[in-house]
Amino acid sequence: MATSPTLLSIEEYLHTSYKPDVHFVDGEIEERNLGEHTHNFIQGFIYHLFTLNVDTWASEAIVEQRIRINSSRVRVCDVVVIGADDPFEEVMTRTPLICVEILSPEDRIARVEVVLADYFAMGVPNIWLIDPIRRIAYTYDATGLHTASLTNLSVPGTPILVDLTPAFAQLDKKAARNPF
Repeated sequence: MATSPTLLSIEEYLHTSYKPDVHFVDGEIEERNLGEHTHNFIQGFIYHLFTLNVDTWASEAIVEQRIRINSSRVRVCDVVVIGADDPFEEVMTRTPLICVEILSPEDRIARVEVVLADYFAMGVPNIWLIDPIRRIAYTYDATGLHTASLTNLSVPGTPILVDLTPAFAQLDKKAARNPF
C-alpha cells in the first residue's frame, strides 16, 4: 500500500533551519544543488560586485535568501537584489529587483525554469540564470529563457550592469591550471 508524504505547514518550514537551506513547495521540501566551486565563485562575484557598487546602484545583494512567493511556496534564491532603502525582512515577502540563480553541474534547465517561473509569478522584474560551466547567462520573462547579450546583464532604467566576462575568465584560468 502506497503512503503519501507528510505535508509540512509553511509555519513549520519557516521555523526550521536546514543546512543547506531548501525550497518549500506546496507542503514539501525541495533540495537545492549548490556547493560546487564554480557555483560559489559566481555567487561571490555577483555579491561582491553589488557590494562595491551599493551606493552607485542604490541596491543591496543578499545570498541564499528565503523569498515567500505565495502562501504555499518559499524559494531560496542564490543571489537576490533589493533596493538599498527597501525595508528589512528576515524572510522576504516584497518583490525583489533581481533574482539570480546559478546552475550547478547536477541542475537541469527544466527544473530551474520552475523556480524562475515562481519568481516571475511573484512579479520579479529581472530574473537571471547563470551557467558557469558553459559560461552563458540568461534572462527569464513571460516567454521563457533568453540568452543574454554576450555576458552582460543589466537592469533597464538603472546604472546596474553586471559583466560576467572577468568571472568567466578567472574560471577559465583555474580550469587551465587544474584540468579535470
